[in-house]
Amino acid sequence: MITDKNNRTIENLSGTWNLHNGYKMPYIGLGVYKADDGEEVINAVKWALEAGYRHIDTAKAYDNEEGVGIAIKESKIDRKDIFLTSKVWNSDQGYDETIQAFNDSLKRLDTDYLDLYLIHWPVEGKYKDTWRALEKLYKEGKIKAIGVSNFLKHHLDDLMKDAEIKPMIDQLEFHPWLVQNELQDFCKQNDIQYEAWSPLMQGKAFENETLKELGEKYGKSPAQIVIRWDLQNGVITIPKSTSKDHIISNSEVFDFELTDLDMKKINALDRDERIGPNPDNFDF
Repeated sequence: MITDKNNRTIENLSGTWNLHNGYKMPYIGLGVYKADDGEEVINAVKWALEAGYRHIDTAKAYDNEEGVGIAIKESKIDRKDIFLTSKVWNSDQGYDETIQAFNDSLKRLDTDYLDLYLIHWPVEGKYKDTWRALEKLYKEGKIKAIGVSNFLKHHLDDLMKDAEIKPMIDQLEFHPWLVQNELQDFCKQNDIQYEAWSPLMQGKAFENETLKELGEKYGKSPAQIVIRWDLQNGVITIPKSTSKDHIISNSEVFDFELTDLDMKKINALDRDERIGPNPDNFDF
């Protein structure tokens, strides 16, 4: 039996890990950041669902929730079998504003609940009120799990001082150049599941010599090596693609296992380097 570093089973594309409230979350999903609303995102989501994905990650800020909703409906897969995530955008933060933004997202997605709703960025002075709104929606059963995105340790500490419910997820930039071991450890200690965005470093993974060499060793692409590394690290991952071939190949990571030595080789690529914005210094 193959497991992650927390001794949780890694089995197949439909496999899940339990969040701290017991809700099951598939450990691989499709991210749709920068996928155009309409045909592009509809096709991507349909291809992913046809390939066996059961986890789709979108956001208000991506402007493609309507397309995601259409694809889910047209797939004919039962809604309860799909784990659907969206996020409240920065300009919609605040208590009443978040509840309105959530309801608007439900309408665009044409669903009556979300599996996961995240605070997209830690907007100073607003994220605590936003979190109170998420707690209310969660208690009402409109969201099955609630969490945050781009929250560093000090943001989490501050949020949890007043929170009734701890975040179940922290979705962060995570890839071989940005590992943030201390933050991973903090999340594990607090039962907050770590989730990766931009796992393939916006395509830079394909240029890395170490990842290319490991790909040759295992007969896999650098992308597949990184996605497997994520899973063995206990990190849920949502590689983004609008290419049918890439969507399928990103899911073909269950027929090999990276050795401890090779995991360490990838860990050693860490240089604390971001591709996206810094959660301590963003202006949007």
